[in-house]
Amino acid sequence: MQWLAQLTPQIRQYMIVTGNYWAFTLTDGALRMLVVLYFYGLGYSPLSIAMLFIFYEIFGVITNLIGGWLGAKLGLNKTMNIGLFMQIIALGMLLVPSDMLLVPWVMAAQAMSGIAKDLNKMSAKSAIKLLVPDNAQGQLYKWVAILTGSKNALKGVGFFLGGALLSLLDFQGAILVMTCSLALVWILSLVTLNKELGKAKNKPKFTDLLSKSKAVNTLSAARMFLFGARDVWFVVALPVYLATVFNWDHWYVGGFMATWVIGYGIVQGFAPKLTGNSKDTPPDGRHAMLWALALAIIPAIIALSLYYQWNASFILVAGLLLFGALFAVNSSLHSYLIVSYAGKDGVSLDVGFYYMANAMGRLIGTVLSGWIYQEYGLGMCLGISTLFIAITAVISVKLPRGQERVIRVEKG
Repeated sequence: MQWLAQLTPQIRQYMIVTGNYWAFTLTDGALRMLVVLYFYGLGYSPLSIAMLFIFYEIFGVITNLIGGWLGAKLGLNKTMNIGLFMQIIALGMLLVPSDMLLVPWVMAAQAMSGIAKDLNKMSAKSAIKLLVPDNAQGQLYKWVAILTGSKNALKGVGFFLGGALLSLLDFQGAILVMTCSLALVWILSLVTLNKELGKAKNKPKFTDLLSKSKAVNTLSAARMFLFGARDVWFVVALPVYLATVFNWDHWYVGGFMATWVIGYGIVQGFAPKLTGNSKDTPPDGRHAMLWALALAIIPAIIALSLYYQWNASFILVAGLLLFGALFAVNSSLHSYLIVSYAGKDGVSLDVGFYYMANAMGRLIGTVLSGWIYQEYGLGMCLGISTLFIAITAVISVKLPRGQERVIRVEKG
C-alpha cells in the first residue's frame, strides 16, 4: 500500500469517490435487471413493470434538487455516505419472503433506492470540481469522462450480474449478496472520505435550489430530453422485446443489456479523444449540438427497419450498439459541461439542479417505455426517441460557445 501513500490527497480522494460510485453502481444496475426480469416472470405487463420504477424516478427528481443544497450545506462526504446507507436499506426491504413482495412494497423500496442513487451521483460528480484547478479544463474533462465512463461500464456489469444472480440464486439470495457487499463499502467510506469535502463557505439558502445560470438551465433542459430519448426504449421496452420476440432467456437479456452499457461506458471514458479535446480548446455548446444531431439518425433508421421489416433483427442489435457509442459521447460532453459551468463554491447546487433534469428525463422515458411499448411497440418507442434527441439538438444551439461559456457563467 506504499504506492497509495505517495499519491496526492486530491487523487486519493478521487479514488475513494470513484470506488464508492463503482460499488453503488454495481448494485443499482443489478437491482434494476433483477426487478424487471423477476416481475416479468411473474406475469406483470410492461406498463406494470414500468410503474414499479416510477417512485425511483420521481424521488430522483426531488433528491437531486434538494440534495444539491444538502451537499453544499452539510458536505459531500455526508451526502455520499447517506446515499450508500439508504441503498443498503432499500436492498434490505426486498429480503422479505416472496409472498410479501407486493407492488406497493417494491415501489417503496425503489423510491428509497432512487433517493440513494441520486445522492451518490450528485456527490461524486460535484466532488471532481473541487479536486481539479480552475485552469485545468482538459484535466477536468478527462476526470469526468473516466468517472462517468467507468461507472456506466460497471452498471452494465451490474445488469449482467442481476441476470446471472437471478438464474443462479433466488431473488432474495441475490439481494442478500448485494446488501452485505455494499455494507462493507459503506463502512470503508465512513473511515476514509474527507469530512469537509464540498461544504460551501457561504451557507446556501433553501431559495438557492433553482439555478441562476442561463448556461446551467439550458444544459439541464437538453439533458432532460437526451435521457428521456434513451429510457423510452431502454428501461422496459427493450428487455421485454428481447424476451418475447427474440425469445431470449435471462442470461441473454442480461448479457445484451450488460454489453450495451459496458460498451457505452468504455466509449464515455475515451470521449475526450473522440471530441478532439485539448488543454486549450475544451468542447463547448457547438459540439453538444453536432453530436446530438448525429445521434438522432440512429433510432430513426432502427424504427424504419422495424416498420418495413428491413433485416430488422440485425439492424436493431447493430443499431442499438451504435446508438450506445454515440449516446456515450453526448452524455460525457454534457457531464463535462455541467461541472465546468457550475460555480466553485456550493458546486453541488448547480450539479444537483442539472441532475434533477436528468432524473425528470428518466422519469418521462420510463413511463413512456412501458406505455408506448404496450400500446404501439418498440418501433414507436424509437420514433419518440428520435423526436426527443432532435429537441435536444435544438436546445443545444443556445449553449455557450468558446469564450462565451466563461462570460455567461460568470454573469450567472
